Amino acid sequence: MSLSWQQRSVLSPDERLAVLDFMNRLETRLGREAIDEARRRTVVHGWRGEHWLRLDGEHVLDYALVTGEQEASVEMVGGGFDAALLSELLRRHATVDWWTRGAGSPDFDGGEVIRLLQLLRVELPVPVQPVPPGAHLRQFEPTRDADSWLAQNNAAFADHPEQGAWTLRDLTDRTLEPWFDPSGFLLLDVDGVLAASCWTKVHELHPDRFGEIYVISVDPAFQGRGLGRVMVTQGLDTLRRKGVSEAVLFVDDSNESAKKLYGSLGFTLQREDHLVRFYA
Repeated sequence: MSLSWQQRSVLSPDERLAVLDFMNRLETRLGREAIDEARRRTVVHGWRGEHWLRLDGEHVLDYALVTGEQEASVEMVGGGFDAALLSELLRRHATVDWWTRGAGSPDFDGGEVIRLLQLLRVELPVPVQPVPPGAHLRQFEPTRDADSWLAQNNAAFADHPEQGAWTLRDLTDRTLEPWFDPSGFLLLDVDGVLAASCWTKVHELHPDRFGEIYVISVDPAFQGRGLGRVMVTQGLDTLRRKGVSEAVLFVDDSNESAKKLYGSLGFTLQREDHLVRFYA
């Protein structure tokens, strides 16, 4: 029996199920997601990674997943912090970026906050901005729109650490997830060009069955025309028509224009997530 952290490149089938059970139980207690969706998917699908476990026999006490190498990004289930795990990681990585979820403003020795992500929530319905003349709103079609959506979204998020680096595999993997619904993935064509998009998601298994603006973006060539308001309100209306009464989204604290838009629609702050950087 060991209560120290142990690293795995691949979780065994029993460990994978134990970690998922640990996540699910913690999510029930917290009333929110226990870990970032991309990290959860790594466990669900049994993918290789830098998995860290703290065990009591076969019982999972803690789990964390590290992505990246030189600038390793880590998150523990529940969004907490553990100094012993940080020490282990700094022996292997020159830089460690640690996500804390809703834990208040962290003040860890040797760490600096390099990013602040806000979770916003709104009650539905909200006033819907109509599609402008000459534009066409339609649903995403994977075989037709994959390449054009990747180009549009990645251009919109060229300086974003996650959203601006989508690949065809990233997109395809998510369209194969059980939650994917093409009716919630809206595209806006202007003069035959894909100008903006809003991808929504319904959290069907959550007790509150809420909606999420999963990805929203406007091509840089079409920014400044009010298309962000069009797409977010059209996306929220799609969620409302599915019987959803509340929706959430994440936004970087530094994105003042987006925060102003969301505030004007009635979104309020629910949580702040900090990314803290540590150096070896």
